[in-house]
Amino acid sequence: MGFSSSRTGSGLGIQYRRGYSCPQSRAGRSARAPSPCLRRRSDRLAGNRNPAAHSDARPLLVLHQLEYSLKLAPREPLLAVVLGPTASGKTALALALARRFSGEIVNCDSVAMYRDFEIGTAKPSAAERAEVPHHLLDFVDPAASVTAGEYARQARETLRKISRRGRLPIVSGGTGLYLRALLEGLFAGPQRSEDLRSNLRRRVEESGPERLHRILRRLDSSAAERIHANDVPKVIRAIEVCLASRRPMTELWQEGREALRGFRILRLGLNPEREALYARINERAAKMFAHGLIAETEQLWKKYGDEARPLTSLGYKQAMQVLRGEIDRELALESARQAHRNYAKRQMTWFRREPEVHWLAGFGDDRGIQLEALAVVEQNI
Repeated sequence: MGFSSSRTGSGLGIQYRRGYSCPQSRAGRSARAPSPCLRRRSDRLAGNRNPAAHSDARPLLVLHQLEYSLKLAPREPLLAVVLGPTASGKTALALALARRFSGEIVNCDSVAMYRDFEIGTAKPSAAERAEVPHHLLDFVDPAASVTAGEYARQARETLRKISRRGRLPIVSGGTGLYLRALLEGLFAGPQRSEDLRSNLRRRVEESGPERLHRILRRLDSSAAERIHANDVPKVIRAIEVCLASRRPMTELWQEGREALRGFRILRLGLNPEREALYARINERAAKMFAHGLIAETEQLWKKYGDEARPLTSLGYKQAMQVLRGEIDRELALESARQAHRNYAKRQMTWFRREPEVHWLAGFGDDRGIQLEALAVVEQNI
């Protein structure tokens, strides 16, 4: 008589099958003495009373209950995240994933969220947006602002709606703070102080951003390491938080954060060779200027004035310098190239701190890289 663990009719998850018997029990067996085959099985059912003989065995009942619970437990839906430095091909890879797995793309680039800013943001084309649904693009007025916390709230609701439709949500973008707010949550910091911010901005105008960064380094050295000196708004916010709370902002980051729940997160990181990336950055900046970046910037400046926040972003900042007569076109192009290369370096420093990233050693529009990413997602669907 044999057994298997496919049914629970005996109460121990045992199903007896006819026509099977242990070879050692067919002959020479007394009526009273159980066969060695049955003794071994009864030992396992009793919780392995002979650990020396069966050191790697586990009780069949425990195994059966574990298998049963795993079969019943529903899997959380998958969330694919495409991250990487500027010009690494995130949009191309996100589109390839969306085409293969019926996905919808959620933008995580802080400048691409603004309406009317096109050439300098490298947004997906109209044809690409028509082919694959895109979310959180062109939804912010240029004179307004959207914080990382506000973005995270809208993005989380968008992800849930996509999942409820039975489609694969794909987050794509290179703004590390906004991605962290979405996936890990942000702390509830103190309210803004416009008086303090104005004071700090005056210091930047008088002494430059480095002096402000040194203040942050004294207040919170860990935050100063993560925030570049030229990122003045973030430096000001960090100083504001430290002074208002009388504690380092890094400590507050660890408290009260609510991570995204309800998804299995798969991070796909693009990590092309640095020199190849820099060459592509230089080429893309040249195309932006050749395709009318300065003319677009002039139109936006006339329409929204200096209040348009994206006019201070990379590319647009250099175009504004040309329009104000501060530098010529050639110097603006070279300055934009250098600024984008520096930004890419900071992005990679940030993203290397992201947990459990599946790194892809190439560009997102390379077919080999796309096939590797598709295989990884296929294994996790």
